[in-house]
Amino acid sequence: MGYVVRFGRAALFSVTAGVALLAPCAFASVPVEYAVKAAYLTKFGIFVEWPDSVFESPVSPIVLCIAGADPFDGTLDRIVQDQRIGNRKIVVKRMKSVARDSGCEILYAGGSDEQTVDQALDTVSGASVLTVTDSAPDSHTHGIVEFVVQNNRVRFNIDDEAARRNGITISSHLLSLALNVRSRS
Repeated sequence: MGYVVRFGRAALFSVTAGVALLAPCAFASVPVEYAVKAAYLTKFGIFVEWPDSVFESPVSPIVLCIAGADPFDGTLDRIVQDQRIGNRKIVVKRMKSVARDSGCEILYAGGSDEQTVDQALDTVSGASVLTVTDSAPDSHTHGIVEFVVQNNRVRFNIDDEAARRNGITISSHLLSLALNVRSRS
């Protein structure tokens, strides 16, 4: 079937701790919140299973797209350098707006003048894309993964039903770390 790597809970928790320690020196131009979010973005793919048809070959990269505003200021590029998920490199791709055929496996929708977050999510709805957004109090639309800052910590909610509609499976390990999970029907 699809591609998934088993990884323990401690690894994802260590992402947060490691980035918090590194943030002052390695990512000085990026607020710690976005350094932590960048680290999560690069690790989410470990816990996701995409349909085989998404990748051209067993070594095709996982493309992590930033659509619209990029709050990471190059941090993602530094984090993914030499990083792999199984046999797959992680490639960061930036775009002002996303199209259904943009080739993204993971999409962080930041919104822009050309395309709002809601429009970006609508564009890839039903495609095998793990969508990630920041929480927005004035929006009822969110990605499959929605970052939430709670008690000065970056956490996330997961919409497992939306993942199912997009044809992807999220590991129970990642689901267990979420603040809230919208379950599959």
